[in-house]
Amino acid sequence: MWVSVALETDAAHADSLTDTLLAAGAISVSVEDAQAGTDEETPQFGEPGGANDQPIVPLWNISRVVALFDPSDDLIGRIAAATVAAGIDDLPEIELEEVAEQDWVRLTQAQFDPIRVNDRLWIVPSWHVAPDPNAINLVLDPGLAFGTGSHPTTFLCLQWLTDTLHGGETLLDYGCGSGILAIAAAKLGAASVLGVDIDRNALVSAHDNAVNNSVTLGLRHSGEALQERFDIVVANILTNPLCVLAPLLVARIAPGGRIALSGVLASQAEQVIAAYAPLIALRVGAELDGWVRLEGQLC
Repeated sequence: MWVSVALETDAAHADSLTDTLLAAGAISVSVEDAQAGTDEETPQFGEPGGANDQPIVPLWNISRVVALFDPSDDLIGRIAAATVAAGIDDLPEIELEEVAEQDWVRLTQAQFDPIRVNDRLWIVPSWHVAPDPNAINLVLDPGLAFGTGSHPTTFLCLQWLTDTLHGGETLLDYGCGSGILAIAAAKLGAASVLGVDIDRNALVSAHDNAVNNSVTLGLRHSGEALQERFDIVVANILTNPLCVLAPLLVARIAPGGRIALSGVLASQAEQVIAAYAPLIALRVGAELDGWVRLEGQLC
């Protein structure tokens, strides 16, 4: 049995309270928006490369700090001492809740079921039996790098790959993350696949996932030279970096080659289309849950 301790503070004290609770013996501490789910909720993220790249305020104006402790008789006293050490004059209201011991691995795994892209392709966590052994089954577990197939943008790209790849193509997956799109392309018959990412940890994840799926990928950091041209270019990133990358990505498309972009909200589609218009004509190919996939072909 564990005890979950929750209390609220302002943004100025959230970090210091986290540190003092850990020093008081907390096993873990998390900070969340105390007003999440209300009209006062404050987003804490922005798109890379944009004006909102960094949060406007550090954490939240009213932060909910949640710590996990072993049960003890002096727990309230330790929490009170931690708040004083964090510079909080008045002891906030403290919520206590017992947390039963659980098999956390099984609990986490239960959140991830196989994902059917279409009759041709499934994404299957390693602890599941493939629902359709006759389909192409991509084995992928949740990890540090983005991409398990559950997000609409990834799903849109996977659908496009199953419709577009017929075998023998060369493909660039720019911003490959976990490698899910690159691995799917290889299993769908692409002759060669190159994954590029700015995050070296993502490249390690993509390599490991490729090995688990018995496919070979080329993997390269985005800081390295990229001169090749490809039959297929796919990039599932975000609107602002996609706009910045327009010259680079279009230059990598072989004559007659095709490109698909995702990570774009429906309201942002025209912005991306306009950024690429001098180089290639894009159109909205599909939409899912407010996200779109943009497609184009180089003449």
